Amino acid sequence: MQMMELGTVMVGIALAQISPGPNMMAVSSVALSGGRRPGLLTAGGIATGVFIWSVLFAFGIGAVIDTIPQTLTAMKLLGGGYFLYLALKSLRSCLKRGPAQNNPDRNSVQATPRLGFAAYRTGLLVVLTNPKAALMWVAVSMFLASAHGVHPALVAIGLLAAISAMTIYGIYAVLFSTGIAVRTYRRFFQTIEAVFGAVFGIIGGRLLADGLRELRS
Repeated sequence: MQMMELGTVMVGIALAQISPGPNMMAVSSVALSGGRRPGLLTAGGIATGVFIWSVLFAFGIGAVIDTIPQTLTAMKLLGGGYFLYLALKSLRSCLKRGPAQNNPDRNSVQATPRLGFAAYRTGLLVVLTNPKAALMWVAVSMFLASAHGVHPALVAIGLLAAISAMTIYGIYAVLFSTGIAVRTYRRFFQTIEAVFGAVFGIIGGRLLADGLRELRS
């Protein structure tokens, strides 16, 4: 695989990662409510999910999706359900009188392991249950096929994409855990959580609707 072809793929992946979407929403939501460390762990979960997708496609899951299109339908149903779960969590936070204080120092390395695992799991599941993430790797696989690429190239691209995801979403985590962002969140947390809940709800609702529509057809 030539460097120009690799560069083309990586620019496309980086642009997709930079653009607003479920990944960015998940990182910003966790970073605002939990702090920098949980935000970075969410970014780590996203990066892990990106790499897992590349490995799955390297071992032929793309052929399974092409042969059994119901696989994407199932992903839409699972993804829709998970995003609706995130929406309910955010909307439930709106009913509280103030943001949760999980730790006096929200950026401390003493954050509880439970919070850290939950943050990492959120990032991982957001990627693994998002059918758009699978479709992105379908596109990458097709490009590699047209460029006479081989399966190991997907793993290499996946590793680079995971590093890119960790960098981009790690920056988002840091930005959304800065003092001014935290103070704004604490002042307007009900409105902010309502926005997060609405966005996650719209994403989840659309995925579920698409999945149910495909089941009926």
